[in-house]
Amino acid sequence: MQHEVLKPLQLLDSKGRIAEEGWARHPYWRYDRKSIKGGALRVKEWDYYSILSVDGRFGITLTMSDLDYTGLFAVCFLDFEKRYVHQVDSLSVLPLGRTGFPPGSDDGQICFGDDKLSLMFVSAGGLRTLSFRAPGIANAEGEQGLDGAVVLTQPPDLESINIATSWAENRRAFYYNRKINCMQASGGFSIGSRRYEFDPARDFGALDWGRGRWTYKNRWYWSSASGHSGGVPFGWNLGYGFSDRSPATENALFYRGTVHKLDDVVFHIDEKDYAKPWRFSSSDGRFEMDFSPLVDRNSTTKLGPIRSVQHQVFGEFTGTAILDDGKNLKIKNFLGFAEDVYNRW
Repeated sequence: MQHEVLKPLQLLDSKGRIAEEGWARHPYWRYDRKSIKGGALRVKEWDYYSILSVDGRFGITLTMSDLDYTGLFAVCFLDFEKRYVHQVDSLSVLPLGRTGFPPGSDDGQICFGDDKLSLMFVSAGGLRTLSFRAPGIANAEGEQGLDGAVVLTQPPDLESINIATSWAENRRAFYYNRKINCMQASGGFSIGSRRYEFDPARDFGALDWGRGRWTYKNRWYWSSASGHSGGVPFGWNLGYGFSDRSPATENALFYRGTVHKLDDVVFHIDEKDYAKPWRFSSSDGRFEMDFSPLVDRNSTTKLGPIRSVQHQVFGEFTGTAILDDGKNLKIKNFLGFAEDVYNRW
């Protein structure tokens, strides 16, 4: 059973628990950081963008997060043709919510800057303007210094997958997340003398917007892709392993701006070698894919009790996806990513 929430409501009740768990096509839950119960150093707020070029064979990912005890900010450049990745990141100490994330996911501004990188996300009127700079990032040819801006267009009728779930062992620990796929991307960036330009007729950006209070140790699996199938905007969001998903999954297809809800999806991975092919299967038979990795954006962090092991793998998907009406989409060499992440923080 997957419970769909159909109208606006407060996210948390007076006890700090989710008022109504489930999924929605729009961000109906209203988030208020002041309503969170259960102590400090567990609240997580983040915005993550990925913008990929199908024909240009490159991509950029942008991260801003406030994890209470630290803030993490990152810019990552991806070259799929040369199977090259270069990331620059920076940390802030004990931000405790002062990074300034807006409570909603559609309008607002957030920025960060230091000598390593600068980021600014501005969302208003259906446009998301992402400005970024990272002097230390180099491309595969050795040219250095990344600087650019991308505009993502979000139509008012574009549906997204929204989920509000808690942890079985602690119902005041919660995960409120919105994933928006298939936003037209325009603009681009330069690295040294080389220009990388997104084509709004072909390229899309996606947003992972999250607010929550987590438990200490978690492992999750996530996949996202945006592109075209038969000339129609198409993509997906898949995720599990994180919080109690019995009220609803966040698994969904996006076709012509509409959500087509999926049940359970499983990632089949050789954890000894993330560069080997992956396979995806679904409980309802509506998502069956093979995945050929191109680039593994991986990192391992160990700092006292904090540990993070991340494999975000970008590559190409081939298989089938079935919409709510039974339409069968044949997918071949579809650019996207999938990840396996373990965090103890």
